[in-house]
Amino acid sequence: MTMCPKTATTLPLFVLQKGADRLRAYRRDDSGVMTYPTIAFFLAMLAVGGIGVDLMRMERDRTVLQYTLDRAVLAAADLDQTQTPAVVVQDYLNKAGLGEYYAPPIVESGLGYKRVQATIDTTFEAHLLRFSRGGNMPLYASSKAEESIDGLEISLVLDVSGSMNSNSRLSNLKVAAKDFIDTMVANTSDGKMSISVVPYATQVSLPDDLIEQYSTAGTNPYSNCIDFRGSDYTSADLPTDVELDRAMHFTPWGYSSRDMRTHYSEPRLITSPVCDDRASREVLPLQKDASTLKTFIQNLVAGGNTSIDTGMKWGTALLDPSARPAINAISTGVGASVPAEFSNRPVNYDDSDTIKIIVLMTDGQNTSQYYVDDDHRDGPSGAHFAILEGREDLRYNTGTASLKVYSTYDAQNGRYFWHISGEDGDGIWADHPIGTGNDTFRECDRYGNNCEWINEQVAASHPDSYVEDPINGQFLGLNYSELFARTSLKYLYRYIFADWMGSYSARDAWYYGVYSSHNNSTKNARTRSVCDAAKAKGIIVYTIGFEAPGDGVAVLRDCASTDAHYFDVNGLEIKDAFASIATSIRQLRLTQ
Repeated sequence: MTMCPKTATTLPLFVLQKGADRLRAYRRDDSGVMTYPTIAFFLAMLAVGGIGVDLMRMERDRTVLQYTLDRAVLAAADLDQTQTPAVVVQDYLNKAGLGEYYAPPIVESGLGYKRVQATIDTTFEAHLLRFSRGGNMPLYASSKAEESIDGLEISLVLDVSGSMNSNSRLSNLKVAAKDFIDTMVANTSDGKMSISVVPYATQVSLPDDLIEQYSTAGTNPYSNCIDFRGSDYTSADLPTDVELDRAMHFTPWGYSSRDMRTHYSEPRLITSPVCDDRASREVLPLQKDASTLKTFIQNLVAGGNTSIDTGMKWGTALLDPSARPAINAISTGVGASVPAEFSNRPVNYDDSDTIKIIVLMTDGQNTSQYYVDDDHRDGPSGAHFAILEGREDLRYNTGTASLKVYSTYDAQNGRYFWHISGEDGDGIWADHPIGTGNDTFRECDRYGNNCEWINEQVAASHPDSYVEDPINGQFLGLNYSELFARTSLKYLYRYIFADWMGSYSARDAWYYGVYSSHNNSTKNARTRSVCDAAKAKGIIVYTIGFEAPGDGVAVLRDCASTDAHYFDVNGLEIKDAFASIATSIRQLRLTQ
């Protein structure tokens, strides 16, 4: 049997034994087991952290870039900005150290608006992100701004009371208001803005076509004012189908020695009425044409007391949707006084495209407002008027070939007093008004001389005689509205009724007994009330105290939408106030 020989090695046995011992020792030693995982985990953290750091850096730069871009396009879109939008945007980026990212903006502009859009699409240089085999990242920012005036309804409520004639206030107001109109019209698209001008003094007068749209009591052909009730000031609306008290055409001031019916060859209306009947003092509703508005303001005249409450009520009413039927009526058809595009105005309060604004200005404070009492508004007055032809009027020295005569009724005794000059003094008692019978009487001049016999019958056919057929045995004569329209209350009591009533009794009955008034405290409360009603509807109220006293300032501050909406000015500063309001009205906003 052949035996296999043993294999021989080149290493001694002890060496092999020692190596085996070291292998067994290495197997038992765990001191280096986490080295590789630790290295791998660190590298992973570095990669993830690098991504986070670079992302934060990019977001920081993007935020700064977006903020700077927003500011740049806002400034570039400003309608007052004289620099081109490209120059403005680049200047903002350069000053923020971001000029390298500039790209030309997109610009749209037109009448009343400017839109500027700037976009930056660039690359952000990454640093730590590269540890994870990443690269640079896109950086994007976009901003769009627009300054524009969309729908606007504005009421300019302007004080034209007598004190506005002092210190060139009215002249300064005209300049400021006309500049305001130019600014607003120039920066508004055609048909988007309507401006109503509400001049107020003792009262507010409406044009004929506008007042005809309202239901009124005490109608007369001379005064287009409304005597508001206290409750009318608690709301912004003024429905056209709710009956309103039409103001009487009368004056508690006026001439005390001149009657407008007898003094002139043709009868005239009284001067200085509570409700001014001049066209220059009427409301100008909803206009858009700058020339029309400025001409109206230029023609304003000052006179009368101050009724801030009434001015504010009409300024608010012309912004309230309840006025829409009236505006629609006067904006359609031949001779429409309001542009046709405003036929659906005032718009609803929730119309997000339209802003309603009142600019209320005064140089004073609320003063007395006069109105005729209810018992002297309707019906016959007891005064009659006749013109007797063929006799020169010696008493009134008018130089006309006729005798103008009043006769008044004494209800207590059932008789009429003829206010003529006779030989035995003034006046004759009769059982009928002069001009309704066939009596003959002697009429003299005021000194009892140059007497002549006159037959009263010639008055019956004269067209200007106010003698009517009797009802229930009593001739009606002049109604109250006709009597007060051409004869001041002072003249009535001093030179007519005092002839037989006596001066004091006539004054109590025909002066103090005819009218009443609202005082300062009542009117202040009404002003605050209607201002609150307007603001509650979302109307923005700006107020201007133009050299106004403390009482007036307090009311204006309360009326304004905020303290920032009130302006206290003197002299030419009123121009700055209107300019600031025009700037404030313009809406500057980010649209993206």
